[in-house]
Order: sequence, then C-alpha cells, then structure tokens
Amino acid sequence: MTLSSQIVQFLFTGITIGSIYAMVGLGFNIIYNSTGIINFAQGEFVMLGGMVMVWLTTMVNLPMPLAFILTVAIVTVIGALFERLAIYPLKKPSVLILIIITLAGSIIFKGSAMLIWGKETHTLPHISGEEPIEFMGATILPQTLWIIAVLAVIVTLLAVFFNFTMVGKAMRACSVNPTAASLVGINVRRIVLLSFALSAGIGAVAGIVFTPMVLMEYDRGAMLALKGFCAAVLGGLGNGVGAVVAGLLIGILESFGAGFISSGYKDGIALLILLIVLIIKPSGLFGVSEASKLKEF
Repeated sequence: MTLSSQIVQFLFTGITIGSIYAMVGLGFNIIYNSTGIINFAQGEFVMLGGMVMVWLTTMVNLPMPLAFILTVAIVTVIGALFERLAIYPLKKPSVLILIIITLAGSIIFKGSAMLIWGKETHTLPHISGEEPIEFMGATILPQTLWIIAVLAVIVTLLAVFFNFTMVGKAMRACSVNPTAASLVGINVRRIVLLSFALSAGIGAVAGIVFTPMVLMEYDRGAMLALKGFCAAVLGGLGNGVGAVVAGLLIGILESFGAGFISSGYKDGIALLILLIVLIIKPSGLFGVSEASKLKEF
C-alpha cells in the first residue's frame, strides 16, 4: 500500500470513529445546554444502544428495521427514567452533585449490562454487507458510509428541531436563561426531561451503527463517554457544530497517530488534546467564555 493510499485509509478510519465521538459529544451538549451539567452516563447510552440491538436481532430475532426503532425507543425511555428517578427529585442541587449522580448512573448502567449480557463481546451484521469499496487504493467498508450518513442526518434533524420547532426553541431559551424561560411559561423541568431522552436516543443510534464495526461489550461506554466529552470540550460546550468538528478531528488524529506512531497511543491522543485545550483555551475552539468554568473542576 502506497503512502497516499495509507493516508486515505487512515482518513476514512478517523472520520468513522470521529463520527461516533461527534454523536456522543452532541448528547453531552444537549444536556449541558438544558441543565449546565456534564452527563457522564452518555457513553452508556451508546453501549445500551448496541447491546439492546444485538439482543433484539440475535435473541428475539426481530428484523433489523423494527429492532432499530425499538432499540432507540427503549434507550430513550431509559434516559428519560434516569432523569425522572435521579435528577428530577432533587431540589436545587449543586452542579457537582449532579455530575456525581451521572457518574453513579454510568456505573449502574454498566453493572446492569454485565449482569444481563455478560462480559462477552457482541456484534451485529453490517447493514449493507461487508464487501469493501475500493477508493484511491484504500478499502472502505459500506458501514463507514452508513455511520457518516447517520451523523449527517442527526445534525440536520437537530438543526431543524432547534431552529424551526417551538419545543426546540424552548430548549434553546432554557440554555440561555432558564429563569427567564420559566417566567415566560416554559416548563424547564419538562425541557430537562426531553434533553435526557433526546441525548439517550442519539446515543442509541450511535451504538447501533457503531457495533458492527468494533463489537460491543458492557464496559465500552466509559471510553466512548471520555472521547465524546473531549469532543464537546474541544468544540466548545454547548456548541453542536463545534462538537461535530472536534469529534471528527479527534478521530482523524487518533487514526493517524495509531497508523504512523503506535496504536498504543491512540487513546492518549484525545486525553492530550483535552489537557491542552483546558490549559490554553478552556472555552474550546468554538465555545464562549462560560464554558471555561470547566477549568474550575
């Protein structure tokens, strides 16, 4: 394989994994905009999406389109229940307490998944088969194109939702000033519930399209949450476009680092980027000064 074909191969690999990081980062931003907290259980929604999809297709033997819809619905309900049971009952909790609660939720989700599905790795068949596509000397799996397409669809739907629907505009209002939004009649608590449900649904979709590429297991969510958090911070907390760009950037840098340096440094690249951003520009590449509050933690 020539150098140019290697570059193309690493680029598409990076875009593939970066698209997943971008989806996780979008989930972080949706909840952050509504509550001001970082939901460290976001990665577990991705894990649950993959695991539930595997269960519905391989054990229940449902057709993939129906299993896809049911998986997204189930994980969305789980996200909503998590908010109702763990976040909603609290009266004016501090941000630190809310973050600890999401960490506890992550542990509970991971432990529950281990009890239900075991410690084995699970896989799904590729949506369009596994026959690779030749492009400029590189081999691209059709699943890669599905992942990129799903990210594009999610970004488009979120843009339409937040800019052209009353509920989306209400969520944007809550992100700017929850008190003022409440004074004009917006039910802030309901918006928080919707944000958890929406972020869980996006995580489920990410898990479904990601599982055929890398397999899924009960403890994969923690690392995905970390990478998605890096994408959200690098892009600027609260900035959806920034999370997408940053997620793709982290994925590409990981791919090239693993290919030209060593795969052992792959996970460290995202952490190094996060450390540099928090030191030099805490608000992120596209963020505002408010996000720099992360530096205080």
